[in-house]
Amino acid sequence: MPTQAYGYSILHNPRFNHGSAFSQEEREKYRLEGLLPPGISTLELQLARTHAQLSHLDSDLQRYLFLSDLQARNETLFYALLMSDPATYMPIVYTPTVGEACQKFDHVFRATRGLYIPIGARGRVKEVLRNWPEQDVRFIVVTDGERILGLGDLGVGGMGIPIGKLALYTACAGVPPMHCLPVMLDVGTNNATLLDDPLYLGSRQERVRGDEYHAFVDEFVAAVQEIYPKCCIQWEDFANFNAVPLLARFKDKVCTYNDDIQGTAAVALAGIYAGLRISKQKLTDQRFLFLGGGSAAVLHPASKSRALTLVRQTSHPDSSARRRAAGNAAAWVIRSLLCIVFAPRQRSMSSAGGECFDRRRHSAIEHERLCGRKENLGSNARVVRPVIWRPRSLVSRTQGWVTS
Repeated sequence: MPTQAYGYSILHNPRFNHGSAFSQEEREKYRLEGLLPPGISTLELQLARTHAQLSHLDSDLQRYLFLSDLQARNETLFYALLMSDPATYMPIVYTPTVGEACQKFDHVFRATRGLYIPIGARGRVKEVLRNWPEQDVRFIVVTDGERILGLGDLGVGGMGIPIGKLALYTACAGVPPMHCLPVMLDVGTNNATLLDDPLYLGSRQERVRGDEYHAFVDEFVAAVQEIYPKCCIQWEDFANFNAVPLLARFKDKVCTYNDDIQGTAAVALAGIYAGLRISKQKLTDQRFLFLGGGSAAVLHPASKSRALTLVRQTSHPDSSARRRAAGNAAAWVIRSLLCIVFAPRQRSMSSAGGECFDRRRHSAIEHERLCGRKENLGSNARVVRPVIWRPRSLVSRTQGWVTS
């Protein structure tokens, strides 16, 4: 354990603290004798003890808080626990439990983690960023808390998302936690419930918009580039009207990506192509049904990649192949109020969805057989007959679209 720390300071440093797993030699070397119970536990015994402690808790939120405390106390044990049973613990550390934790952030707050940069620090962002103790940050996950999962504007409570996402960076990809930094850009909130809550921990003002907002983000990106030049910036849970222009603004200037727009797409598209290789089918023969019209379903490059592939494949000199591809709508998106059909030969725009999709450079039309329908998703699916389903909506579950 390469550290110059000794004694009590080691036990309060989550990176160095191994709790009861310190060997007798380490206890003597780092002056830990007397500061721990004399019994020495292996990591396996620590895991067994922690599993037992978690099993006695009544809810996933309680387990989330327990794991947050563990992460702040003993990173070695925390990540060993995640990797010991990913199927059990990742849904607690991240979705879906993190959503409830973000909603109740101000009421369950215990120990701080990550960096909070309020709009009031504009002009001093670099100074605030230098307060972070690590000198070699390689990954920043940043949010402004405006579109947290499907829950909307949670203000500073959205910090749970960058914290949880970076825990997965370490548990799943092996990124050392000292190279990770969760960041909250606190530009206010338009959530009146939060502003009226005396326990709210964020800036008590409505959200900053327009030039002031973009100047603040520009300052943040410039500060990151100067202080951590090897750092990748991941944009997380920004509202669509900010997420798209921010990605366009910085994607060719810095190492950056938007997980909601690109991360979901990469995994989905990889799965689609893997399935096509197994089934030995062509992409042009598939029909896609997206449940939900948010960024995860519509904005991501899977649609663009598919469109480009369709263009290449339907430009084949075989006229019958062109007609077959043109006859199959590329993708159907069932939104809360309308259905939009992406068609390879369509040039017109729908009145309800035209502005939205024109901005995203897609061609779309409303499908009259589905628009305004109150039936559940099963009824719509019988019309579309999709080969591939992409459920990306939380709202839909409350509208009876998903049936047994």
